[in-house]
Amino acid sequence: MVKGSNVSLSALSEHADSVMVSLSWSSPSGEGDADVSVLLIGASGKVRSNSDFYFYNNPTAADGSVQLLGLTPTENGNEDRIRLDLTALPDDVDRAVIAASRHQRAHFGELENIRLALTDASGDRVLGFSIPEATVESAFVFGEIYRRNDEWKFRAVGQGYETGLAGLATDYGIEVDEDDEGDDEAGSADAAPECDVPGAEENPAVELPDGEKSGAVELAVVAEPTAAPLPVPTPREPEPTAPAPPRRVRTAKKKVTLPRTAKVSLAENDSWRTARLFPASSLKSDREREVRATSILLSVMAQVPEFGRRLTAAFGAPAGRMETFTEVSLPHGENPKRPDGVLRVERAGKLWTALVETKTNGNALKPEQVQDYMDIAARRGYEAVITLSNDVALEGSPLVDVKVDGRRKHKVALWHLSWAEVTQQAQMLLRHEGVRQESHAWLLQELLHYLQHENSGCHGFQNMGSAWVPVRNGIDEETLCPGDPRTVQVVESWERLVRQVCLRLGGELGIKVVPVQRAKRGTDPQSRRVEVADRLCVDGRLDAEIRIDGVPGILGISADLRTGKLRTSIEVPAPDQGYPLSWVKRLMKQLSEAPADLHVQTLLEGAAVGPRGTLERLRPEPGDLLPKGPERITGFRLSLSKSVGSTRGNSENGFIRSVDAAVDRFHTTVVAGLEQRAARRPKSAAPDAAA
Repeated sequence: MVKGSNVSLSALSEHADSVMVSLSWSSPSGEGDADVSVLLIGASGKVRSNSDFYFYNNPTAADGSVQLLGLTPTENGNEDRIRLDLTALPDDVDRAVIAASRHQRAHFGELENIRLALTDASGDRVLGFSIPEATVESAFVFGEIYRRNDEWKFRAVGQGYETGLAGLATDYGIEVDEDDEGDDEAGSADAAPECDVPGAEENPAVELPDGEKSGAVELAVVAEPTAAPLPVPTPREPEPTAPAPPRRVRTAKKKVTLPRTAKVSLAENDSWRTARLFPASSLKSDREREVRATSILLSVMAQVPEFGRRLTAAFGAPAGRMETFTEVSLPHGENPKRPDGVLRVERAGKLWTALVETKTNGNALKPEQVQDYMDIAARRGYEAVITLSNDVALEGSPLVDVKVDGRRKHKVALWHLSWAEVTQQAQMLLRHEGVRQESHAWLLQELLHYLQHENSGCHGFQNMGSAWVPVRNGIDEETLCPGDPRTVQVVESWERLVRQVCLRLGGELGIKVVPVQRAKRGTDPQSRRVEVADRLCVDGRLDAEIRIDGVPGILGISADLRTGKLRTSIEVPAPDQGYPLSWVKRLMKQLSEAPADLHVQTLLEGAAVGPRGTLERLRPEPGDLLPKGPERITGFRLSLSKSVGSTRGNSENGFIRSVDAAVDRFHTTVVAGLEQRAARRPKSAAPDAAA
């Protein structure tokens, strides 16, 4: 659609009573994000009250008409989804305005591929609308769904606001605190969200003279004894009081996260173990691990709504009341089947249901088992089958092949979830974003402790596969030829390992970490892997790139299987202003905690090789990094090399552990210094003009 155009939803689909609206965007640097919101507008062109404003502090309408499903990472950026049940919207709501805004009035012009897509209840996409010309706007109305002659229509709006969420909301009658937009840090840490929405505090605290606060104050009058009784005052009519002003909406988040410092232990000695809600040390078999892990995960998903929605939003589940079950027996011919779990979500009287099949400890999913569950789900009208294992799913390379009966009207989606993804989402909520209740934070902490226990079997990708040893031998003996299918298997395992590294690092840091795939536009994933596999046969090297939010460069990983060396590197661009000598001096300060064997090379314009050396040699003489001639410096390459493990498994000296250790060391000692420097200097600040 183009800006200003409109279309009838019923003309696009027979299943348009309930729709999914997806807002997506990407960023070349991996930085930046936005928050979606929905406003329900009455006949006056304004909201009926502040409770008609749905955002992250008020994500769900009581009647199920509006549900914000949360943010989901995509290959190139992020996607935020909204479920709208048009049949549940009150009759006095004329339209639903769909908007998004950026924190602290950052500009949408810093984002790319800003787009809205609308999907009907059957999962078919029916329309799309792009905003290609965003510049300084910090909020946008993407579109609106409105009533016209007893039918619902969609209008592509694309109206931007430089005044951010406050300006947008004010236009529609929302009362927003004026200082809320700029008080992001204080609001998220200390300020309570004050809004006229369900769950808001009804009795504001009263400030007492000594600084204490109370929701109610009782005053007692103490009189000295007298000979005569005190005269009784004549009662007076109470003076009329003005109605209390409506409470303003604040968008500041107040969440519970883990404390930064651990509490002092009351244990008598270090050998005592803290009592755990989910003990893992007694598990003896893979079957026990599967049953225990499934039950623990599903129960925490049901009890911690933020966590449950975070995991199921990507599967198309609504943000309703969730119930979970384990060891359910379902009829299937003569032999009933017992999936590991069933997940059900109720929204506005409708059920969304999925079967869950779990594997732990590196056990592979069984295609025939998953096929049975797909057939059962199709017959019973379930929406999805979710598989959960230590494997990481790849685009274009399914973990199990299943056949879908095209004659069935009801379609069942097959989704995969890695234990590494579960751990990452728990870390993000528990350590960085927070949840609303302390009890929920404690449950997530117990879940995370269980998942990371050495005996849980939920450790993520941990085996490079059966093709690893013959491919390594073929590289050593120079007998490996392009076209060997085993090389594609190794490339897929490498890609899974890199994705898991991103999940783990992102969960620990609380930021977005994604792999970078460089391929020609239109190249399908499997063709790209075949091309990488052919290069592996020639040069014996596996390469990957990782984008870390807030880092001024791409982190490169290169595993040379011929020499047994792993190289981690990053290229830092040169500042736009200042003198080269001040650049290299500043770089040495940023690398004050970096290891002495870090290799530093100056990048020059053109093909010329710039000065280079180890940090140990360059620290006393940073000027050695300056070129002798007139060549222009474009940046600096920082790299570390270490020996790489050879075994295919997850042992201490294995390939997987060595990659994890190398990335951790490089980020902690090298990249973290660059991040801190970037955090201290705002983007708008000009670099130093001279040394």
